[in-house]
Amino acid sequence: MIYLDSAATTLQKPRAVHEAVLRAMRTMASPGRGGHSPARLAAETAYKCREAIARLFNVEKPENVVFTMNATHALNIALYSLISPGDRVVVSGYEHNAVTRPLNLLGADIDAVCTPLFDREAALEGFRKRIPGAAACVCTHVSNVFGFVLPVEEIAAVCREYSVPFVLDASQSAGALPVDAAALGASFIAMPGHKGLLGPQGTGVLICGAPATPVIAGGTGSDSLSQRMPAFLPDRLEAGTHNIPGVAGLLAGVEYIEKRGVEAIGRHERALISALAAGLEDVPGLEAFTDAGGGCQAGVLSVRSRDVGSEELGEALASLGVCVRAGLHCAPYAHRTAGTEAEGTVRLSVSPFNTYQEIRRVPALVERAAERAKA
Repeated sequence: MIYLDSAATTLQKPRAVHEAVLRAMRTMASPGRGGHSPARLAAETAYKCREAIARLFNVEKPENVVFTMNATHALNIALYSLISPGDRVVVSGYEHNAVTRPLNLLGADIDAVCTPLFDREAALEGFRKRIPGAAACVCTHVSNVFGFVLPVEEIAAVCREYSVPFVLDASQSAGALPVDAAALGASFIAMPGHKGLLGPQGTGVLICGAPATPVIAGGTGSDSLSQRMPAFLPDRLEAGTHNIPGVAGLLAGVEYIEKRGVEAIGRHERALISALAAGLEDVPGLEAFTDAGGGCQAGVLSVRSRDVGSEELGEALASLGVCVRAGLHCAPYAHRTAGTEAEGTVRLSVSPFNTYQEIRRVPALVERAAERAKA
């Protein structure tokens, strides 16, 4: 099997992640729910994870690192904290449904900056024109469909200039690209634990740089006499029992990234995608969406065939042992912007554990899959 669906979930994890999850299930209870050893160990593990994430993303206070179920949960908290019905919210033309659906539910006026694929200057200019007077700006760091790295540092600077709250969706960049919370000055940064951070499913993170509104209320193990959620972080946003096995696994994933280095991981993934794109050039009838300049594409590559549909090609690849994702990838805005909405694309995405040996095999398998799908 060649696993190329890490933009959805990293399947290959550091061995320490699996071990940490099992150890937590055997030895840890719930933080803040007792003074006994299993509860204390859970609390210590949760705090160590917050500290590690704070180091990785340059967050001043570990308590501003909030655990969520996933990036979608984190983005919902961020958006419900900032947006009221009728507010104009500037977004990129590459946003995931995790951003656009909550905005629709909130009754926001979504102002999408739809600019050409892999054109960072056009994207920045579009944001520069739209940000003044907006209630908020939300931008994905990396398109989950095309791997396009948007100029989020510059966009964040424009938001600071006009005092517009900025929300970063780091779902495809956390762990593979530098994300500096202090430098960005973002109101919120949301990310999953199960993608680039190499943790288990059911984990996510919200980095809070602004006051936040809970979307779930309940017990926190703190300030229990009050019938309101605590005013302080992280308790304010963490109602209910924590996913401590997930948090323990997430800590192990973050520690692996700290040891290997975000820059090294990013270089590895970009080099794999570059090699893959070069190999796919010789596949008949295949169009690969790549950054010709090589400077603004992360570890994600989309392709489509003129001869077979994306879903059919994806299924044929699966039958040959190549794991990809086909279709619209929960990102209709991105496909509409790039002109691929009708058929979608086949997305190939890598992780730190993919190898050049795997990548060299893929073009021939894609060609074979296309022939199989046509038969």
